[in-house]
Amino acid sequence: MAYLRRDDETVEIDHPLDKVWIGIQNALTSLQKSQQWSTEQVDEAAHRVKAKTKAGPWSWGSILLITVTSVNENTTRVHVAAETTITMITAIIDFGQGRRRIGQFFEELAKQLAS
Repeated sequence: MAYLRRDDETVEIDHPLDKVWIGIQNALTSLQKSQQWSTEQVDEAAHRVKAKTKAGPWSWGSILLITVTSVNENTTRVHVAAETTITMITAIIDFGQGRRRIGQFFEELAKQLAS
């Protein structure tokens, strides 16, 4: 039996929306190369991205839903939700995989914004 585990995190970043949006795209490009993630959908107008992570030998891949909104001129809110399919067997091994993938994304985004 399988079910969907959802993890999410929201952060506010002290950069304008345009800079964060470009940083997100660059972060996903970097993760595609290093972690074999893929970008499934991009909605430029709504600032939303759907990305997919690679499955491992003992874990399913996750779908990351990234939404970016402007709080004010110099602050941007980024919400990332990770949906991971879990089975009764992989639940023990795969516990927290979605949260780790969200962390990977935010680490890469921080690198992109720092450069």
